[in-house]
Amino acid sequence: MITALNTQFGIEGQLSFSEDASGLVVAKIDNAQGTASLCLQGAHLMSWQPKSQSVPVVWLSRDAKLAAGKSIRGGAPVCWPWFGAHSTEAGFPGHGFARTVPWRVIESGVEPDGATRLTLRLVANDKTRVQWPHDCNVDLTVIAGETLRMEMTTENTGSTDFVIGEALHTYFQIGDIGAVRVSGLEGCKYWDKVGGSSLRVQDGAISFPAETDRVYINTAAECVIHDDQLKRRIHVAKSGSLSTVVWTPWAEKAGKMGDMGQPDGWREMLCVESANAIDNLVKVAAGTRHTLIVEYRAESL
Repeated sequence: MITALNTQFGIEGQLSFSEDASGLVVAKIDNAQGTASLCLQGAHLMSWQPKSQSVPVVWLSRDAKLAAGKSIRGGAPVCWPWFGAHSTEAGFPGHGFARTVPWRVIESGVEPDGATRLTLRLVANDKTRVQWPHDCNVDLTVIAGETLRMEMTTENTGSTDFVIGEALHTYFQIGDIGAVRVSGLEGCKYWDKVGGSSLRVQDGAISFPAETDRVYINTAAECVIHDDQLKRRIHVAKSGSLSTVVWTPWAEKAGKMGDMGQPDGWREMLCVESANAIDNLVKVAAGTRHTLIVEYRAESL
């Protein structure tokens, strides 16, 4: 399998495939602009670091484990076809099944600016069809270089409409959670999941003195993570997304997870997720497609 992947989709000096000790396949990108890695299970981007940056932009827990059927702590998990808990089936996995099932490579290439492009497609199975009995294709394209662009397309190939929730659940590497702030969501309404799922309005930039779990709705705004400790700003620009999720677990919840990089790995990460959730679920009509696009850029101060 590895030989076939490298023969068909590998790019000399830019893209190669290898098998992790867990048996899962990982794509590794290393071009003149940056490096990235992506696990084919879950189409899970694990890392990204522009060569202009001395510290990775996408955070991966030092205790992250690759295992069949399990999500990886950090990177950019794909939440699809629902976000959070399933609306009616308590036994279905949180954030959907896309992040824990195999995807297959369908295309690779080099962009005009030298960035590396890789496209994967979700592989359905008997178990996923029970949870999602709709005919569709789900593709994720990752373009990694000085910037990172991710495009997730849901194509309804069936004869009936369906509704999805989704997110690119990206973890960002930061200096310290107590010293960063996020701008771009001022004045936006959000569901505060820590405060009993109450609807609130954001006043000023977001800071983090405690656990934070918020779903900002009806917003396509670009967000910026201001990180004075690492002397950079991380820009998160998106389209096809009207929800933004901002999350940090804080010490107690992180301690219960076991794979956040104990004792203080949680302080070095912040999730700013481009999503369609709660009020912003997406109806994908038969014969049509919906694409969520996000682009990340690190700006040194």
